[in-house]
Amino acid sequence: MNDLNKNKFQRRAKRLYALLVCLALAMAVTIMPAFAAPAGGDPLDVVSNLSDFIFSLIRAVGLILLGYGILQVGLSLQSHDPSQRSNGMLTIAGGIVITFTREILTLITGTGA
Repeated sequence: MNDLNKNKFQRRAKRLYALLVCLALAMAVTIMPAFAAPAGGDPLDVVSNLSDFIFSLIRAVGLILLGYGILQVGLSLQSHDPSQRSNGMLTIAGGIVITFTREILTLITGTGA
């Protein structure tokens, strides 16, 4: 019985060791150098670029919702389903709001972007 437990422990130890080796290898392979910005670069440019990237992601999600809402309204017209039509209209409205989030925020805050 003791020998059986010892074999189980050795197998688990080998699996754990193999997992750790694979993890270390994956971390070593995926190391990427980080290049610093040139001297005298404006840190606000980095924030502006990040803001542009985030708003472009938000716009992409809004366009996907807009397309899904149009599809839902079209399917509701085909199947004569009023509840699906209202859900489609709400999805279209939400997609429009999400797509134009940056412009809406600019209008509310009054800042020029």
